[in-house]
Amino acid sequence: MNAPAPRPSQHLGDLQLANSFASLPPAHYTALMPTPLPDPYLVAASVSSAALIGLDFSETRTQAFADVFTGNRLLEGSKPLSAVYSGHQFGVWAGQLGDGRAILLGDVPAFDTAPTNRLELQLKGSGLTPYSRMGDGRAVLRSSIREFLCSEAMAALGIPTTRSLCVTGSDQPVMREQMETAAVATRMAPSFVRFGSFEHWFYNEKHDELRTLADYVIDNFYPQLRAAENPYKALLTEVTLRTAQLMAQWQSVGFMHGVMNTDNMSILGLTLDYGPFGFMEAFNAHHICNHTDQQGRYSYARQPQIGEWNCFALGQALLPLIGSVEETQAALRIYKPAFSEKFLALMHAKLGLQTSQPEDAVLFDDMFGILHASHADFTSFFRRLGNFRPGNAGSAEPLRDLFIDRAAFDAWALQYATRLQQENSDDGARKLAMDAVNPKYVLRNYLAQVAIEKAQKKDFSEVARLLQVLERPYDEQPENEQYAALPPDWANDLEVSCSS
Repeated sequence: MNAPAPRPSQHLGDLQLANSFASLPPAHYTALMPTPLPDPYLVAASVSSAALIGLDFSETRTQAFADVFTGNRLLEGSKPLSAVYSGHQFGVWAGQLGDGRAILLGDVPAFDTAPTNRLELQLKGSGLTPYSRMGDGRAVLRSSIREFLCSEAMAALGIPTTRSLCVTGSDQPVMREQMETAAVATRMAPSFVRFGSFEHWFYNEKHDELRTLADYVIDNFYPQLRAAENPYKALLTEVTLRTAQLMAQWQSVGFMHGVMNTDNMSILGLTLDYGPFGFMEAFNAHHICNHTDQQGRYSYARQPQIGEWNCFALGQALLPLIGSVEETQAALRIYKPAFSEKFLALMHAKLGLQTSQPEDAVLFDDMFGILHASHADFTSFFRRLGNFRPGNAGSAEPLRDLFIDRAAFDAWALQYATRLQQENSDDGARKLAMDAVNPKYVLRNYLAQVAIEKAQKKDFSEVARLLQVLERPYDEQPENEQYAALPPDWANDLEVSCSS
């Protein structure tokens, strides 16, 4: 078997920028320049993201790199702009929103990003735009590091996501709950078009603009749909399918987005806009990772339901193009079976089950029930489960240690052992398979907090080290065992909100 061809390595100035989004009519965006920050410096950069666009990683250590990805200098061909969109926020129509602190520089050739093989480069925190509303157009170091680390962690987990090339910082003060310093995160995705981009034109009763945007998305990102009898219905069907599958993937690793507003939902089915996110630790099906979400709309248990709600909002926006309520509803009906099929497949894999049996739903429900009752650590439970051996009581002890109600765990473990014996499961092969889908390392809030506090003192070493750990979430990494530890007591007091 031939080795893959090496990817070309190019200098910063060699990046060939275009901007397909700028080909849309001017009503879809505002052309503007980023607002410079004084004396920018590199905080962190991703080797794997740089490789996606063929950029020589040594370029990240130059001042020119920090200047470009802070917005102080433009690359040749860049046509910076901020997009307009609207959306439902916490279930309430919020009207016009838009890129309030993000500026799209353009798109560049990329690898592994079919069908376009291009990635857009977007600066988050690059200054005021016409859509900033009451905001200042800036991002802070804390939130930028969180987005950078989680984007790359999710990619390593195999979950569709925007990517993050780098974070740059500046000593310019920015006021949030307290005074912090400014930062810019460079995000990459084939497109940043959102559900709310379509809602904007629907609620403004501008159906020509709605059609223009839909045609742009189909032609550039879903060209196979153009041959469909009703391409707009096919678009809604495809996006609904991708969203359902994405929700199943989130649930399977205990990821909580925190702000599943329609303006934060990707038309490509990517995880988009990392704010007050969190990975489940002590399992609570009703856990709310966003301190701002007092009503629990975006709790862990409700994410699949909200994903469907958002697809219905997109369907409403596309209705004038699809042409009938019945056809729109038909497209949306794919959500529930698609979510269920994907989630059940993921659960079977996480439990090392090679076959599907009618009683498996009870096994899964009972498992989540004991996790919830004892608030067992989500990630540790699934990772330790790979070492479980039917008939070997000692193999269950590390799992039992996660549970307050040991008797409840023992009863479930007997169910699980019986199920494994039914399919003559091989312990060694099962462990290998389970370790390949159950991560040992996720971005726990306390790990991010430690890295952030060091970075706020200009020590970026922990950000770099944590990134390296998270890029290999399924490997044992004995030298990094501490990153898989249960959270310390002080982590219980950590809160993230929409300012995060």
